Amino acid sequence: MNKKSHSKLWLYFTGVIFATIFCVFILITLLWFVLYRLGVAGTDPRVRHFPLLVFALGSILLGSVIALFVGKRMIRPIQNFSNAFDEISKGNFSIKVPEDEPIMEIKEMAQRFNAMVYDLSHVETLRSDFVANVSHEFKTPIAAIEGYAMLLQNRSLSPEKQEHYIEKILDNSRRLSSLSGNILMLSKLENQEMILDKTEYRLDEQIRKCILMLENKWSAKNIDFDMDLPRQTYYGSAPLLEQVWTNLIDNGIKHSPAGSSIRISITDAPKELIVSISDDGTGMTDEVQKHIFEKFYQGDKAHKAEGNGLGLALTKRIIDLCKGTIKVESSPGKGSIFLVYLPKEYKK
Repeated sequence: MNKKSHSKLWLYFTGVIFATIFCVFILITLLWFVLYRLGVAGTDPRVRHFPLLVFALGSILLGSVIALFVGKRMIRPIQNFSNAFDEISKGNFSIKVPEDEPIMEIKEMAQRFNAMVYDLSHVETLRSDFVANVSHEFKTPIAAIEGYAMLLQNRSLSPEKQEHYIEKILDNSRRLSSLSGNILMLSKLENQEMILDKTEYRLDEQIRKCILMLENKWSAKNIDFDMDLPRQTYYGSAPLLEQVWTNLIDNGIKHSPAGSSIRISITDAPKELIVSISDDGTGMTDEVQKHIFEKFYQGDKAHKAEGNGLGLALTKRIIDLCKGTIKVESSPGKGSIFLVYLPKEYKK
């Protein structure tokens, strides 16, 4: 708040105080006049106006004291909030307003304001990181496509090299398509734009279908599947949960060594269904497990080129939307177990 605005606010507050005192003075004067006319008040001309003069002088003095001390004290929190709003509009989320106010309501307002600014600072940090990560993830495959396209301009290339470069361009194009699709779906999920179109379907068949969809990946690494998938119906969003199983199985394939196994099971608990997907991969440290469901986080840098760090974040958001939970149990060198808990729902 600039000095001019502060002066106007102080003058307004002072004017309100003096206007109130003036109204009180008029009322007392009228009351005194009525009492005088009725003969209740003193009739001595020398003293009959003395109380009014004393009250007038006292009112002016009291109004001045209130305006100078109380007025500024009351305006100070408003000034602090106004200055803070100006700083926030400039992108400064480190600003805080003083919380040591004697009036409890203003103190609580200051505490809530500071908490709001703190939350906004985290949102802004996440937004900045998201933009930076998206830019980086898009830049890498685009640069690769450009590089291989430039190499293809060499007319002396052998057919084998041409085919190799074309395959690299296609791989990076698929990576871009997957990245943009995941970002779009994650955005819709976070903004709650996805409609949960629930149907009753076979959960065990859905998981088998997801395994078949990824056959090219697991057959290339000679990975076996050990499945314990009894017949199980589930009432929920089939398209979204298909994305969950695809992401988790793909994640297991990516981190599993050649010739290993991936185990998948469904457990029918009293109030929920538990889907377990475990692998014999590289495993994760406790620190990696803390961040594994964050957007663009990739704990295993060795497989960075095979993903974009959005699959597990997308999985977590879908499961949250289905009112379920997901947990991971892992240790370095001993593989990982992902446990998905889905509450049982029934068709209405």
